[in-house]
Amino acid sequence: MKRLLTSSVLLVAALAVLASAPRVQAQDKTTEVPLTAANQAFQPAEVKVKAGQPFVLVVTNNDPKKSIEVENKDLRIEKVVPAGKTVKIRVRGLKPGSYVFVDDFNQSAKFKVVAE
Repeated sequence: MKRLLTSSVLLVAALAVLASAPRVQAQDKTTEVPLTAANQAFQPAEVKVKAGQPFVLVVTNNDPKKSIEVENKDLRIEKVVPAGKTVKIRVRGLKPGSYVFVDDFNQSAKFKVVAE
Protein backbone atom coordinates (compact mmCIF):
# COMPACT_ATOMS: atom_id res chain seq x y z
CA MET A 1 0.00 0.00 0.00
CA LYS A 2 2.84 2.37 0.89
CA ARG A 3 4.50 1.77 -2.52
CA LEU A 4 1.21 2.48 -4.33
CA LEU A 5 0.82 5.73 -2.40
CA THR A 6 4.42 6.76 -3.25
CA SER A 7 3.84 5.98 -6.92
CA SER A 8 0.65 8.06 -6.92
CA VAL A 9 2.44 11.02 -5.34
CA LEU A 10 5.23 10.82 -7.94
CA LEU A 11 2.69 10.66 -10.77
CA VAL A 12 0.84 13.72 -9.47
CA ALA A 13 4.14 15.61 -9.10
CA ALA A 14 5.20 14.71 -12.65
CA LEU A 15 1.85 15.84 -14.06
CA ALA A 16 2.13 19.14 -12.17
CA VAL A 17 5.57 19.77 -13.68
CA LEU A 18 4.29 19.02 -17.19
CA ALA A 19 1.26 21.26 -16.72
CA SER A 20 3.46 24.19 -15.70
CA ALA A 21 5.95 23.78 -18.58
CA PRO A 22 5.89 26.54 -21.21
CA ARG A 23 3.99 25.60 -24.33
CA VAL A 24 5.44 26.08 -27.80
CA GLN A 25 3.14 28.17 -29.94
CA ALA A 26 2.78 27.80 -33.70
CA GLN A 27 4.30 31.26 -34.24
CA ASP A 28 7.56 30.08 -32.60
CA LYS A 29 8.64 28.25 -35.77
CA THR A 30 12.33 28.31 -36.62
CA THR A 31 13.25 30.71 -39.42
CA GLU A 32 14.17 28.98 -42.68
CA VAL A 33 16.83 30.56 -44.87
CA PRO A 34 16.72 29.34 -48.50
CA LEU A 35 19.98 28.92 -50.45
CA THR A 36 20.61 27.56 -53.91
CA ALA A 37 23.84 26.04 -55.20
CA ALA A 38 24.27 26.25 -58.96
CA ASN A 39 27.13 26.85 -61.39
CA GLN A 40 29.69 26.44 -58.59
CA ALA A 41 28.21 29.32 -56.53
CA PHE A 42 25.66 29.93 -53.79
CA GLN A 43 22.72 32.29 -54.16
CA PRO A 44 22.31 34.51 -52.31
CA ALA A 45 25.96 35.06 -51.45
CA GLU A 46 25.01 36.70 -48.13
CA VAL A 47 22.09 36.19 -45.77
CA LYS A 48 21.19 38.00 -42.56
CA VAL A 49 19.77 36.33 -39.47
CA LYS A 50 18.82 37.51 -36.01
CA ALA A 51 21.69 37.02 -33.53
CA GLY A 52 20.96 34.45 -30.84
CA GLN A 53 18.02 32.90 -32.73
CA PRO A 54 18.38 29.39 -34.18
CA PHE A 55 17.57 29.00 -37.86
CA VAL A 56 17.54 26.40 -40.63
CA LEU A 57 19.53 26.67 -43.84
CA VAL A 58 17.47 25.10 -46.64
CA VAL A 59 20.08 24.28 -49.27
CA THR A 60 19.02 23.18 -52.76
CA ASN A 61 21.72 21.72 -55.00
CA ASN A 62 20.66 22.41 -58.59
CA ASP A 63 23.59 20.54 -60.09
CA PRO A 64 22.17 17.32 -61.56
CA LYS A 65 25.47 15.40 -61.28
CA LYS A 66 27.66 16.69 -58.43
CA SER A 67 27.13 16.71 -54.70
CA ILE A 68 28.19 19.68 -52.59
CA GLU A 69 29.31 19.81 -48.96
CA VAL A 70 28.22 22.85 -46.93
CA GLU A 71 30.83 23.46 -44.26
CA ASN A 72 31.81 25.91 -41.53
CA LYS A 73 34.57 24.45 -39.35
CA ASP A 74 34.19 27.03 -36.55
CA LEU A 75 30.52 26.11 -36.09
CA ARG A 76 31.24 22.40 -36.64
CA ILE A 77 28.78 22.20 -39.50
CA GLU A 78 29.42 19.79 -42.34
CA LYS A 79 26.57 18.48 -44.50
CA VAL A 80 26.57 16.82 -47.93
CA VAL A 81 23.77 17.88 -50.28
CA PRO A 82 23.39 15.27 -53.04
CA ALA A 83 22.98 16.31 -56.68
CA GLY A 84 19.47 17.60 -57.38
CA LYS A 85 18.39 17.42 -53.72
CA THR A 86 17.41 19.82 -50.93
CA VAL A 87 18.73 19.43 -47.38
CA LYS A 88 17.84 21.30 -44.17
CA ILE A 89 20.71 22.24 -41.86
CA ARG A 90 19.85 23.39 -38.33
CA VAL A 91 22.09 26.16 -36.99
CA ARG A 92 22.16 27.22 -33.34
CA GLY A 93 21.70 30.87 -32.40
CA LEU A 94 24.85 32.75 -33.40
CA LYS A 95 26.68 35.59 -31.69
CA PRO A 96 26.69 38.83 -33.70
CA GLY A 97 29.19 38.62 -36.54
CA SER A 98 29.90 37.09 -39.95
CA TYR A 99 30.22 33.37 -40.64
CA VAL A 100 31.61 32.12 -43.96
CA PHE A 101 30.42 28.76 -45.30
CA VAL A 102 32.10 26.94 -48.18
CA ASP A 103 31.43 24.02 -50.44
CA ASP A 104 34.16 21.69 -49.19
CA PHE A 105 34.24 20.01 -52.63
CA ASN A 106 34.77 23.42 -54.33
CA GLN A 107 36.37 25.95 -51.96
CA SER A 108 35.68 28.87 -54.31
CA ALA A 109 31.90 28.48 -53.72
CA LYS A 110 31.10 30.46 -50.56
CA PHE A 111 28.28 32.26 -48.81
CA LYS A 112 28.20 34.39 -45.69
CA VAL A 113 25.72 34.40 -42.82
CA VAL A 114 25.61 37.73 -40.96
CA ALA A 115 24.09 37.56 -37.48
CA GLU A 116 22.83 40.96 -36.28
